[in-house]
Amino acid sequence: MRVTIFKDERVLARTLAAHIAQAVIAKPDLVLGLPTGRTPIRLYHELGGLHAHAQLDLSRATTFNLDEFLGIPPSHPGSYRAFMEEHLFSRVNLAAERINVLDGGAPDPEAECARYERAIEDAGGVDLQLLGIGTNGHIGFNEPARELTGSTHRVTLKSSTRRSNAALFGGDPEQVPHQALSMGMATILHARRIVMIATGKSKAGCIERVVNGPITPKLPASFLQVHRDVELMLDETAASKLNSE
Repeated sequence: MRVTIFKDERVLARTLAAHIAQAVIAKPDLVLGLPTGRTPIRLYHELGGLHAHAQLDLSRATTFNLDEFLGIPPSHPGSYRAFMEEHLFSRVNLAAERINVLDGGAPDPEAECARYERAIEDAGGVDLQLLGIGTNGHIGFNEPARELTGSTHRVTLKSSTRRSNAALFGGDPEQVPHQALSMGMATILHARRIVMIATGKSKAGCIERVVNGPITPKLPASFLQVHRDVELMLDETAASKLNSE
């Protein structure tokens, strides 16, 4: 596991955006796994800026989002599909048919999860999986538990996760759906390369455990330790407990 520390989240986002642009030049049909949440917003805007300056062409790339709330359609303003449209899809030239997001409004959630797994397989797998991390150590919506599910699945969200997403639902955690659909841990770990980004003091404790702690389903992100090509890109505050060791 490689750890790279940046002065602040702006430098981190700009550096990672440039790396992604180079990866697309090397492989124009790159398959990208994408997270949501506050952390990647600056990265997505940086990618939009690169596209605006003709430095990023995603016309042949394919994307798969990590997760989506269950029980709301893609058109819902609180959906991750709407979030991605606002912060990334509307800013770059991804082809609509190459954008993949789980459908939280699907009538059969289990069938939707199986469909998503097949779509990832049909695309040849994920080349570069981008990840954030929740304050409780979740990645995607793989919450801390006694055991973790390997493939894309339905999950019940922890109250802390629902609070973290309240801004998408008018600031009211009670409006955040109790369940979601998420790529599983095996699906994530099958990506050829993984980059996790973490910023802010609230992530420092989790990051220290991800790097130095045991592999445990109680901290899902700790399973990144077993991946052959994973990098943690951190700002100084998220890395602060590593520096103090």
